[in-house]
Amino acid sequence: MSYYPLNTIPDYYLLDNLLTDEHKLIRQSVRDWVESFVMPQIDEAAQQHKDIPGLMKELGSIGALGPYIPVEYGGAGLDQISYGIIMQELERGDSAVRSAASVQSSLVMFPIYEFGSDEQKNKYLPKLANGEMIGAFGLTEPNHGSDPGSMETYYKDMGDHYLLNGAKMWITNAPLCDIAVVWAKGEDGKVRGLIVERDFDGFTTPETHNKWSLRASKTGELVFRDVKVPKENLLPKVEGLKGPLSCLNSARYGISWGVIGAAIDCYCTAVQYAKERNQFGKPIASYQLQQKKLAEFLTEITKAQLLSWQLGNLKNEHQATPAQISMAKRNNVKMAIDIARESRQILGGMGIMGEFPMMRHAANLESVITYEGTHDIHLLITGLDITGINAF
Repeated sequence: MSYYPLNTIPDYYLLDNLLTDEHKLIRQSVRDWVESFVMPQIDEAAQQHKDIPGLMKELGSIGALGPYIPVEYGGAGLDQISYGIIMQELERGDSAVRSAASVQSSLVMFPIYEFGSDEQKNKYLPKLANGEMIGAFGLTEPNHGSDPGSMETYYKDMGDHYLLNGAKMWITNAPLCDIAVVWAKGEDGKVRGLIVERDFDGFTTPETHNKWSLRASKTGELVFRDVKVPKENLLPKVEGLKGPLSCLNSARYGISWGVIGAAIDCYCTAVQYAKERNQFGKPIASYQLQQKKLAEFLTEITKAQLLSWQLGNLKNEHQATPAQISMAKRNNVKMAIDIARESRQILGGMGIMGEFPMMRHAANLESVITYEGTHDIHLLITGLDITGINAF
């Protein structure tokens, strides 16, 4: 259970008035699940560097996997605000939990739904939606992170199949995945997406060990050595970097909401602790320096909530631009990591203990500020949008 009462979760600008009853019901459902399933075991999972058993099926059971995918393919057919709310509640529990749902939803289910054939949609999406099948997304490579256009993973047309070679790195759920949506270059130099299944010969997923971040989730590589991919596993409706970048836009949007949850967990814990902790004869919440910190936390959380809420409206109307999504991802992740670090100081030495979430969130957010586009790259995306000049 959380250290603080859940009725203290901030809504300083009354955003609840802008949510539908369905949005609030979804939020409460996911919040209850996080309290009962995630909170009791997340510290041990992070401390022991192990994933939460049965997590994906649990996420499927609460409708957190591909919630905006139509019902006919196993999704819930929800809007983008609902997706954001779900991500926020999951990351209040832990970034690893939100990452698992985000990858499955935005990086695996989204491209299959958006760019896949009817056969691919019917074969994979229902099982991905209920967590029976776990997916991974292969774009980043050992030598190419922010520059995906220089990827070295390639496939050749062998007549009755494609032959895939290369490697992807820093892949969430790689050691657990049943399928991977892999982006590779063809002989024409164009990037296409292929669905690679676990049992394909030559496909291996070595795990990445010794992480200080996202310790409650499995990370690994996707390695392809002469992997024969059936031609029907090529995503037929997209070519070029538009495919993977559109997936990343969906994931980045979810992150902009998710990290608000991490910030809220740190903020609420800090408020509760500051009221209870007495020094020099009175609660530390009575001192100006602590009130300054708490006031700034609440201000930044409120700004982030407004940013993501309006971005969700734009997403619902199909008007959100990649640059707008980059701004929200960059701003909100920086907000969350700053609050995690500074709130740790309010707790003093207790802030490093596993009973409190600050160090865990801060460590996790070191990954979130880098993946799905680094903090600096998102800044340059905004700069390009302002000036029309590419600074990459």
